Amino acid sequence: MGFIDVIKERAKQDKKTIILPESMDRRTFEAAETILKEDIANLIIIGTPEEIEANSKGLDISGATIIDPNTYEKTQEYVDLFVELRKSKGLTPEEAKKIMLSDYAYYGCLMIKAGHADGLVSGACHSTADTLRPCLQIIKTKPGTKLVSAFFVMVVPNCEYGANGTFIFADSGLNQNPTSEELAAIANSSAESFELLVQEKANVAFISHSTKGSAKHADVDKVVEAVRIAKETYPELNADGELQVDAAIVPKVGASKAPGSPVAGKANVLVFPDLDAGNSGYKLTERLAKAEAYGPVTQGIAKPVNDLSRGCCAADIVGVVAITAVQAQAQ
Repeated sequence: MGFIDVIKERAKQDKKTIILPESMDRRTFEAAETILKEDIANLIIIGTPEEIEANSKGLDISGATIIDPNTYEKTQEYVDLFVELRKSKGLTPEEAKKIMLSDYAYYGCLMIKAGHADGLVSGACHSTADTLRPCLQIIKTKPGTKLVSAFFVMVVPNCEYGANGTFIFADSGLNQNPTSEELAAIANSSAESFELLVQEKANVAFISHSTKGSAKHADVDKVVEAVRIAKETYPELNADGELQVDAAIVPKVGASKAPGSPVAGKANVLVFPDLDAGNSGYKLTERLAKAEAYGPVTQGIAKPVNDLSRGCCAADIVGVVAITAVQAQAQ
């Protein structure tokens, strides 16, 4: 059974309620039909009757809860909650309602904050910033979290590396140029996410163009310092670096380039030095290795809100909804 099939089965064991706010996109409804048919999660779709009808033609979404924010009985409750949460910013009821009715991600995050849903998946036709801004304003970060970050679960077919071809690539969706301290926090969160989702021990490699001093540059120094901080701050974390990708994942190369490393050659969590590397790495792996890519999955938010690539297909949405449900089970 593949990674996403296991995740779906876990989601079914304790069904959660996940919001899909992008009723303006047909992929939402194609995914919803599959999610409902496979009984992966309870679904709330936010949209007007016109949006629902126009984009769901020919699809069976009868098992979903459809909420029209213009007429739903709890809309005023959510307006009041939004105003209370943003009163320090001077948000008025009129402005709150306008935002909620024009951007359903805000409406969905308020539903989650009010305890009426467990998670949200968006991003098929919205940017990462548009997806994450509402949840950071409304749901906020998980207690004790130093940094909200984003990762991709990569499932590479016929691959002997990682956890039978399964990896986490981080940060591949949110933080542009993290500091050493932030890289250490991303590593710790990503290890926790890997162990939750894959249910195997995380072996974390801090990725660089250098392995153990083979190159000298300020960018390498940042990664070396991140490793030091991670080992000091998170002593239970099995992490090492700096490592080139081949030294991180290929046993023979790891033994040659980084003998004695607890991670080299067996890494399954790759922490990239910046967003350029992380984003490029996941897209190359997805397109050239024909890997399944699920994400960007967020970590560090009080309730799971997850992003999608705008190039996603309906099957990707199904997978991210299942992941979101499993994250919600762990809350």
